[in-house]
Amino acid sequence: MGVKGEPKTPEEMDAILAERRANWKPKAPKYTKGLLKTLLSARRQPHEGCIHGVNCSAQTTESKLSGGFCRTAWISVTKNHETEEISMTAVATPDAARLVFAAVAGLILLLILIIKFKVHAMISILIGAVGIGLMAGMPLSDIIGSVNEGIGNTLKGIALLVGLGSMFGAILEESGGAQTLAVTMVRKFGDEKAAWALGITGLVVAMPVFFDAGLIILIPLAFSLAKRTKRSVLYYVIPLLAGLAVGHAFIPPTPGPVLVATMLGVDLGWVILVGIFCGIFAMIAAGPIWGSICGKKYMVEVPEHVAQQADIDESKLPKFGTIVGIIMIPLLLIIANSVAKVVPALAGIQPVLAFLGEPFMALLLATIAAMYLLGTRHGYTNAQLEKIMTKSLEPTGMILLVTACGGVLRYMLQNSGLGDVIGNAVANASLPLVLVAFIVAALVRISVGSATVAMTMAAGIISAMPGLSELSPLYLACVTAAIAGGSTVCSHFNDSGFWLVKSLVGMDEKTTLKTWTIMETLVGGVGFLVALIISFFA
Repeated sequence: MGVKGEPKTPEEMDAILAERRANWKPKAPKYTKGLLKTLLSARRQPHEGCIHGVNCSAQTTESKLSGGFCRTAWISVTKNHETEEISMTAVATPDAARLVFAAVAGLILLLILIIKFKVHAMISILIGAVGIGLMAGMPLSDIIGSVNEGIGNTLKGIALLVGLGSMFGAILEESGGAQTLAVTMVRKFGDEKAAWALGITGLVVAMPVFFDAGLIILIPLAFSLAKRTKRSVLYYVIPLLAGLAVGHAFIPPTPGPVLVATMLGVDLGWVILVGIFCGIFAMIAAGPIWGSICGKKYMVEVPEHVAQQADIDESKLPKFGTIVGIIMIPLLLIIANSVAKVVPALAGIQPVLAFLGEPFMALLLATIAAMYLLGTRHGYTNAQLEKIMTKSLEPTGMILLVTACGGVLRYMLQNSGLGDVIGNAVANASLPLVLVAFIVAALVRISVGSATVAMTMAAGIISAMPGLSELSPLYLACVTAAIAGGSTVCSHFNDSGFWLVKSLVGMDEKTTLKTWTIMETLVGGVGFLVALIISFFA
C-alpha cells in the first residue's frame, strides 16, 4: 500500500524505496563535540541492543574520573521486559583550565632547564613533555604510550633524510663543490654584484650543508672580495649569511623544514616550492639590501689571521655544472612527484615519479651521484669516501634525538587534549594559523636561542591541533614556512650562531647585534610575510 493508501505491488514498492534511498541525504549531527556527541554516535538500533560501549582505556572507573579524561554514563535499557543498567564509557573533553595550566607549566619548566640550568635540549624537552602529561592528569600508561608514539612516528619520517642529507652535504663540502658554486657565481656577477652572487650561493649551499659548515667554507671568499675591493667585510658577509640562513631554515632537504613538514604531514614538494618563493624575497631583503646598508655604515676590516691567506685555487675545484646538477636532483624529483599528483596528463608516469620522488629515494640518488661524480672521478678511494660519510653522521645523533623529543611533546599535547583547546582558542580568536605558528616559534626562539628547538616545539604545538588534515597542502606549506621564519628571528646572546658570526667576522657584541641580529630578523620576518600572503590563496 502506498502513502495515500493506494494498492502497490511488491515490485513497485521496491522501486519507490530504491528511489528514496538514492535521494536520501543524512542530516548534519546536532552535537559535534562533548559527551552528547559520543553518546549519540554510539547508539544502536533495538535489534542491536540499543546501546554500544566506547572504551577509553583499560583503566578503572576511578582512575578515569581522576584524570578528567573519561566519564561513565549509566543508562537504563528495557530488554525482554526487564530493566537493567548498562555502563558506557565515553570520551569527554578534559578540563580546559587544567590542560592550559599543565601546558604553560611544562613549557616554563622546559625553558628554565635550558636557559637557567643549561640542561641539554633533548633532556629538557623530554622532561617538559612528561611533566605536561602528569600535570594534565593523563594515566601513566598513556604518558608512556605518547612518548613511544612520538619518538617512533617522528623518527620514521626523518631519520633517513637527515642521514642521507648529512652524507650528501659532506661530499659536497669535502670535494670543494661549495667553493665552486661561490667562485663561479662571483665571477659571473662581477665584483659590483658579488653580494647577490654570495647570497644565492649561500641559499643553495645551505640546503644540503649545515649552516656553520657552509659559513666556514664560504667566508674566505667574502674576505677575499673585501680585501680586493677595499670595502667593509659586511658588504659581502651579510648577503652570504642571509643566503645560508634562508637555505637552512626554509628549504628541504635541510633538517629543520623536513622535521616541521613531517610533523604537520605536508608534502615536501609543496614545502620546497613555498620555501624557495619565501626564501628568495627574504634573501634579497636581508642580504644584498641590508648588506649594502651595513657595509656603508660599519667599516669592518678583514681579520688579520685571514688577510694573508692565498686565494682559492680554482683549478682543483669540480665543475660548476656538475655541482648544480647534483644539487638539483633531489629538488626536481620531489617537486615532480608533487606536481604529478595534481596534473592528470602525468597520470601514466605518476607511479614512477612517486617512487623516484619519495624524499629518501631522491636523496639516495643524489648521494650516489655525488659519491661518483665528486668522489670517485676526483680520485677519492672507497675507503676515503666511507670515512667522510661516517664522520658526517656524528652530528646527526643530536639532531635526531632533539627532533624525536619534539615529537614526544607533540603527541603529549595531542593525546592530553590540549590540541583541541588550542585549536578552539585559535578559532575563537580568528587568528590565521600561519600567524599563530610564527608567533609560537618566535617566542621559543627568543627565549631559548636554538632554531632547532624553536621549530621542534612550534611544530609540536601546531601539529597537535585538530583539523590539520583538512587543510590544503599549500596552506600547510605556508605554516611550515611561518614556523621557519619564527625560528630565525632575533638571534642574540643565547644563540650559538651569534657568537660564531661574531668571532669569524671579528666584530664586537654591539655591532653584531646591529648587523647579524637585524639580518636574522629580516630573514624570518620577510619569509613569514610572504608565506602569509601566499596562504590567502591556499
